[in-house]
Order: sequence, then C-alpha cells, then structure tokens
Amino acid sequence: MKQSRIITIAILAGLTLFLSGCNRKDFFNNHPPEPPQNITSLNGDNRVDIYWDYSNDHNVAGYNVYYGYSYNGKYTLLGSTQTNHFIDNGANNGVTYYYAITAYDYDGLESDLSKDVIYNTPRPEGFNQAIFDFNISPEIAGYDFSKYSVLPYNQLNTDIYFEFYQGKNYIDVWNDTEIQDMGTTNDIYDIPYAPKTGWVPVKGNDTFKYTETLIGHTYVVWTRDNHFAKVRISGISGSRMIFDWSYQLVQGNIELKRANTSVQRNAVRSN
Repeated sequence: MKQSRIITIAILAGLTLFLSGCNRKDFFNNHPPEPPQNITSLNGDNRVDIYWDYSNDHNVAGYNVYYGYSYNGKYTLLGSTQTNHFIDNGANNGVTYYYAITAYDYDGLESDLSKDVIYNTPRPEGFNQAIFDFNISPEIAGYDFSKYSVLPYNQLNTDIYFEFYQGKNYIDVWNDTEIQDMGTTNDIYDIPYAPKTGWVPVKGNDTFKYTETLIGHTYVVWTRDNHFAKVRISGISGSRMIFDWSYQLVQGNIELKRANTSVQRNAVRSN
C-alpha cells in the first residue's frame, strides 16, 4: 500500500513538471491561440507596413500574415514573423489589399483570422522635389502628381505651383483644385487620410486658391481629377521650394468632385 502511494505521488509530481513546461489550455483543451488584435497598417510606395499587438499567450511561436482583395473574400498566406510587424514589399501601387493576421503556437495550432478591417492602397511618393517661384521661373514653377513631373505653373495638369508674394511664400492651386494646411508634421507619413472639410476658400475674384507655405507643414491637395495628394515642405531657399510628396493613384468617389475641362489658365489675384 505504501509503495502504491509512492508511485501515485511520483506520477503526480511528473505530471506537474510536464504541465509547467507547456501551455495548460493547449494541454487540456487543444485550443489554438486567440487571433491578434489592434491591427494597423501604413501604406507606402509599392509597400504596406502592418502592425499588431503581441499575443498575451506565452505559447505563441509566431504570426502568419494573409492578404486578399476583399474583406470577406479569399485570403492567401503572405509570410510569417515572430515579431508584431510585417512589411508587404510586393504590394503594387494603385491596388487595394486587405490584411489579416493569425497567431500560431509551438504545437502548430493556428488561430482564426483577425477580425479588424484593415486595407491599404499603396501609392507613389517622392522626396526632395523642387519647384520655383512662378513670377521668376514660370516654366518650372508647377508640379503634376500624376506624372511625377515639373510643369509650367499654368498648364492644365499642374496641381500645385509656388509663389513668393509681398514677403511671404505660398502654395497655389487653381479653383478646380482644393488645398488645406494640416499643420506641422514629423514627416510625409504623419497624415494618413485626406480631410473631408476645411479646404481653403476662393478669395474675392481670384482664379486660384493659396495658403502660406511653412517649412515642416504638410498640405493635402484634392486634385481637379479627383485624386488626393500630400506635400510636406522640407525647405525654402530663395525662389525655390523643396518638398516631399505622396499621391493616391485610385480616384475617389466620382460624386465628390468632377474634372474641369478648361485647357490653360492665368493667375489672377485679387487685392
């Protein structure tokens, strides 16, 4: 009887040691981890950065990242990581991708897909672009986001142009375009979305709109053909404005803004 009791105690002690080295929930219930939470993403130029919270389950070995083309559609495995950050370097500009994350444990059990609705449309971007005061160099004063190119200030496809006027610097846009100063930012990525309201109004009989240009500020532009862009001013030197930019290739809702059919424009400022 005494020997039986010793054997029983030894078995229980061994079981306790075994359980201390594994996840008790998986041992008793064979349950996979919970899906990751608080998924966020940041779109870039042919890339999307995806972030999420680390799992509280200590048995989690890593995370799988999936993508699809609709929230309720098919998701395909993109890659795996042991961290809470993944970069989709294969994303194409102008294509909308949906992302979901799973957690997997050391036994190979995988959670359901995360529930957050996360999607991004990568877009082109550029850095250290320069344009010049249209009063001095009108042929290189404007910028066309859709072609990533410098244009004369008064061409149809010119989205923004630079002006020095009565001691101040300005970003100008034509009346078929909108602009808004979003304030000081650390870099071009700080403004994730275009605003719905707050655009600069037309003043008097002006044929264009303008806002003072300040170094370190980011400006959102709603183009004549219904695209959004953002510009961060990195420097102003004499008659030259230097900026970083990003431009969304996918048009917004067609009901929000329609293209203007004018061919060429001349700047007129009211006093």
